[in-house]
Amino acid sequence: MIDNVHERAVPGAADLVDRVVELWPADRWPPLVLDRPLGVGATGGHGFVRYACTGHRPRERVEFTFAPTLGLVGGHLLEVVPGGLRHVLRGEPRGWMRLWWPLAVRWLHDALVEDLLDRAGRMAGHPPARPARWSPWVRLLRAGARRLARP
Repeated sequence: MIDNVHERAVPGAADLVDRVVELWPADRWPPLVLDRPLGVGATGGHGFVRYACTGHRPRERVEFTFAPTLGLVGGHLLEVVPGGLRHVLRGEPRGWMRLWWPLAVRWLHDALVEDLLDRAGRMAGHPPARPARWSPWVRLLRAGARRLARP
């Protein structure tokens, strides 16, 4: 079972949770695209990660459930907590994801969420004192993905 939690102090976070698409660090990662405005029933994702919005309480939380084809049974949420934001991914890896989560996906996911939380801080007028830095492993994985994506 995967229980992956990231939390960051971000004053004014309640104004941000409903703007998850704007918070998304699309300058560094595949963009988050939804088929309609954020709300229950919106579907989309980023890169190969597909999901549907299955819960939304404005100014409090937004929850997504992974598509069955992902190989991860579960979902993730972004929620307002006292003084900040929390991102939680919970799921049971299946098939190929049992191997890919610990080797690659986890590391890429963690880097992406930290970039998202950095951006949330900047959007709230409280930039991080130390912006997140990608590990050498994340940089290597991304370089390999770029090579594979070349025609």
